[in-house]
Amino acid sequence: MRVYYDRDADVNLVKGKKVAIAGYGSQGHAHALNLRDSGVKDVTVVLREGSASTKKAENDGFPVKAAAEAAKDTDIFMMLSPDEGQAALYNDHLRHNLKDDAALAFAHGLNIHFGLIEPRANLDVFMVAPKGPGHTVRSEYQRGAGVPSLIAVGQDSSGNAQEIGISYAAALGAGRAGIVETTFREECETDLFGEQAVLCGGLTHLIMAGYETLVEAGYAPEMAYFECCHEVKLIVDLIYEGGIANMRYSVSNTAEYGDYSSGPRVIDASTKARMREILDDIQSGRFVKTWMLENQCGQPNFKAMRRQAAEHGVEKVGEQLRAMMPWIAENALVDKTKN
Repeated sequence: MRVYYDRDADVNLVKGKKVAIAGYGSQGHAHALNLRDSGVKDVTVVLREGSASTKKAENDGFPVKAAAEAAKDTDIFMMLSPDEGQAALYNDHLRHNLKDDAALAFAHGLNIHFGLIEPRANLDVFMVAPKGPGHTVRSEYQRGAGVPSLIAVGQDSSGNAQEIGISYAAALGAGRAGIVETTFREECETDLFGEQAVLCGGLTHLIMAGYETLVEAGYAPEMAYFECCHEVKLIVDLIYEGGIANMRYSVSNTAEYGDYSSGPRVIDASTKARMREILDDIQSGRFVKTWMLENQCGQPNFKAMRRQAAEHGVEKVGEQLRAMMPWIAENALVDKTKN
C-alpha cells in the first residue's frame, strides 16, 4: 500500500485547472470550498435546474451551471451527485461534451466498477474518496488538518491522471493526513460492505434492537435511549482515538468483561455467515442491480423504509432528550441550511 502526502503532491497542477463539481451536498460543498481555499480559482458547481442547493452555492460565491454547459471547457469534472443518477448524467450530458483528455473524477467507485458508466477512452478517470463525511472534510481543512483520502486511477488517457488526482486530493487537505492508493474495485466493494454490515446497517439496527429489548422489558424509553444510543459516541470516540484496545482500557472492568463474555452471543458465527452473504451480494453486483431497479421505479421501498425508520421510538425520544443537551446542536457537524 502506497501513501502520499503533501510533499508528494504538486498542488499547482490542480490550481491551473477548471474544475466542475456536480452536486452541492455534504461532499460537494466541502470539495468546492476546500479547492477554492487551496488556490483553485476556476470552480463551478453543477446542479439541475430548480435544485434547492443552487442558492447555497451562489451564496458561497460559486457560479452554477447546467452539466452540459459546464462540461464543454472543464478540465476536471468531479461526480459528487448521488450514485443512482450518475450514469444518466454522464450519458445524457457529459459523454459528448467533455473535451479530450479531460478528467472524469469520482469520490466512490460504484458506477465505474459495476460498469454503469463506460467512459470514453480519451478521458482520464480517477477517484479521490475522502474517508469521512463532507462536513468533516471541510471542518478538518479549516482547522489546518485533513481527512485521509483514497486515490485510484481507472483510465490514464493523458498520461498524468495519477499526478492530477493526487494534486486534487492535496487541495482537499488529504495530503496533510495521507492519500492512500487503492483500486476502484477495492474501494467500492469494501465501502459498500462497511456501510451495510457495520457502520450504517449493522450499527443502527443493533441500536434499535437494544432499545426495543429494554423498552419491551418495561424500562423507561429515556433510559433505553441513553444506554443504547446516546453513549455510542463515547465508545466510538475511544475506538476512533486508539482502537478497540483503547476503548477497553478506558471503560470499567465490568464493562470490559461484559464485552468479552456477551459480545460473541450477539455477534456470532451466524452473524459472520450473513455478513458473507452481504459481501457476496455486493461482489456479484446483485445489490447494485437491485438498487438501480429501485430507483427506476421511483424508490417506493426506499422511501417507505425511510418513513418507517423515522417513526421508530428511538428517534422520537432521542429528539426530546437532545433538546435537553444544547451543546450537541452547538457543535453539530450537519447544518441543513448550509450544506
